[in-house]
Amino acid sequence: MNQKVRGLPVGKLPADILDRLLKLYTSTQHGVVVGPSIGEDAAAVDRGDSFLLLKTDPITFVTEDIGTYTLFINANDIATMGGVPKWFLATILLPEKQATEDLVERIFHQLSSACKKTDISFCGGHTEITVGIDRTVVIGMMIGEVAKNNLITTKGAMAGDDIIMTKAIAIEGTSIIARERWDALTGVFGERFVNTCRGFTDIPGISVLRDAQIATAYGEIHSMHDPTEGGLATGLSEIATAAGVGLIVEEECIPVFPECQTLCSYYGLDPLGLIASGSLLLAMNPRDTAKVLDGLNNNGIPAAKIGRIMPKEHGLKIKKHKEVADLPVFDRDEITKIFQ
Repeated sequence: MNQKVRGLPVGKLPADILDRLLKLYTSTQHGVVVGPSIGEDAAAVDRGDSFLLLKTDPITFVTEDIGTYTLFINANDIATMGGVPKWFLATILLPEKQATEDLVERIFHQLSSACKKTDISFCGGHTEITVGIDRTVVIGMMIGEVAKNNLITTKGAMAGDDIIMTKAIAIEGTSIIARERWDALTGVFGERFVNTCRGFTDIPGISVLRDAQIATAYGEIHSMHDPTEGGLATGLSEIATAAGVGLIVEEECIPVFPECQTLCSYYGLDPLGLIASGSLLLAMNPRDTAKVLDGLNNNGIPAAKIGRIMPKEHGLKIKKHKEVADLPVFDRDEITKIFQ
């Protein structure tokens, strides 16, 4: 009797499957010094006097401002390695019977504008109208550079490090919900509130370029990581996996914007598992924590200490109202619930 094959859930490939495939099929030839592994944000290639940083990431949940999202999401992963994003390519896939010249030009304009704001060259890619998709998908490819002595990797986190987070969690998720459920939400909360949520891509913003540049100027940073799909909880787990460490965070110290909390409560979502571009996680030498926090806050980027890196045997924990529990695991991002 044939057993029914169960498909994988929407979202990131399960970490155990991805880890197996990366170890089995990828390589580090031709000068690759940071290759593919769970938690690492980009690849690094030795080019003599510096490292070339390589990153690719698609945008699949967003339709409005998809070009802007694509640029910043890919640039963030160069910044988290201490680098400067410089060259950008995009693959734009447009759904059959929905593509128009205006739509294509709007995406090109968004990509170009975002590149100009960040001094990045929009230098190539591919565009096509294709079958089998029901919404536009843009896949970014970002290339950057970093001096060899400035490279930061996710696996650099060490037991005893403080964990700092910039801004607040689920900035990207808040904006996506407002954009994708505009009609329903304006009827409940009003246009002013929903417009504020939509605008989270700009204020407080989904870019962490400045966050990373300021933090590294003020202290000894061992690891940087931007929590994306799967939210803060998944981002913390990826740091722990990459570095082979444990950690503990305090829920009461994790900043959450009231707009995010309102939308999550309305849709029954957990902010800890909601797509979270816009926040930067840093693991750093505790002696510099106060300086880094002051540097970020004084430059208009709110930041808070939310926990500490622990030895691996401690596990991944979260402290809630004086009770310590396991950090929650999200097999798929909470944002997927609004598309069901």
